[in-house]
Amino acid sequence: MKPEELPVHDEYGRLLEDRGVWRQATTLEGAGELTARWLEGGSSYQPGHFAPASDDETKPIAAGLAELNRNGLFTKESQPGIRSSTAAQRQYVTGFCSAATAHGLLALSTRTELVTVAHAPGEASSAAIPVTLAGTEITTVLGSSENPVAEEQIQDWAGETNDALALLLADSWYVEILDPVWGRNDVLLPAVLGALKGADQP
Repeated sequence: MKPEELPVHDEYGRLLEDRGVWRQATTLEGAGELTARWLEGGSSYQPGHFAPASDDETKPIAAGLAELNRNGLFTKESQPGIRSSTAAQRQYVTGFCSAATAHGLLALSTRTELVTVAHAPGEASSAAIPVTLAGTEITTVLGSSENPVAEEQIQDWAGETNDALALLLADSWYVEILDPVWGRNDVLLPAVLGALKGADQP
């Protein structure tokens, strides 16, 4: 195969060049910056997201999520608040962070309505807090530990990024922050950003 015939995208349409940058990300700060760029449309590769861009639901909150990623929370999942006749969602965000950042985010639950669930490295938990309803059916819950502590999960992260970042995530805190008010969208992200800026970084 001639060099000009080498593929430039993977099977999901993500630029291989953008994937290559993730091979160099070995810190939570680096992973957060790359995630912020992806949320802003400056990259087509995000580990674990098998499409070249975020979904339509994420676009209205992408700028706020990018700020969180640049301030100490490497976000993994999120959703906006929605309230309609057929569905309801609580806004939430989850991600990896340092112990000091997790402590600052946990403190949100002491001074606001927001609920933070913090998982220490290696901690296994299986709580179930409903955050998405389709009619009367619960379709998404929070509260379960998501740290990639199992060998298979570490290998998945290593394959999508690199060995060093995969091992770092396995040794990081994982937090889930939700707004208990169904459909509300103007409280969680600003409050989380404020907590991140106030957290003592290592």
